[in-house]
Amino acid sequence: MVGSEESRLVVVRGNSASGKSSVAAGLRERFGRGLALVGQDNLRRIVLRERDRPGAANIDLTARYVLDAGYHVVLEGILYADHYGDMLAQLRTDHRGPTHGYYLDVPFGETLTRHASKPIADDIDERQLRDWYRERDLLPGGIETVIGADSALHETVDRIMNGTGLAHLPAVDR
Repeated sequence: MVGSEESRLVVVRGNSASGKSSVAAGLRERFGRGLALVGQDNLRRIVLRERDRPGAANIDLTARYVLDAGYHVVLEGILYADHYGDMLAQLRTDHRGPTHGYYLDVPFGETLTRHASKPIADDIDERQLRDWYRERDLLPGGIETVIGADSALHETVDRIMNGTGLAHLPAVDR
C-alpha cells in the first residue's frame, strides 16, 4: 500500500502538446505546497535520460515515494496505455487515498498549433508528432474523465481541483 487515505493521486494523460504540463502547473499553483508534480518528460528525458519503454520504473517509483512522503501527487505525461496501463492500474490499486484520472483529448491539428508555440518546436517536427499521436488512447475500464480541447486552461484546472477535492484541502507548509 502507498500514500494515505487523505492523499490524492491525480493522473493527467494525453498526447504531446495537449496541455498536460500547463494543467499540472496550474494545479500546483492553485493548491500550493504539499502537491508534487511527477512529470514523465522531465523525469524520463532529463533526470534519467532514458527511452520510453514498457515496464520502466521511473514514474511508478517516484510517485510512490512522494505519496509515502505525505504529498498529493499530480502524475502527468503521455503515458501510453499499452506502455503504462498496467503500472497505472497497480498504482491505483495500491494507493490508499482517492485516485483520479483525466485524459486531455485534443485533435492532432490542434496539437500542431499548440506545439508551434513551445520552445522545442524547432527540434520536433510534424512527422515526429504524428508518430507519437494516438487518438483517444484511453485506459480500459472508463477510469478517466475525458476533457476536450474546448476546455480553457483555467476551466480544466477548476474542474480537476473540484473533482479531486483538492480545492477543499489545505496546502501543507513545507
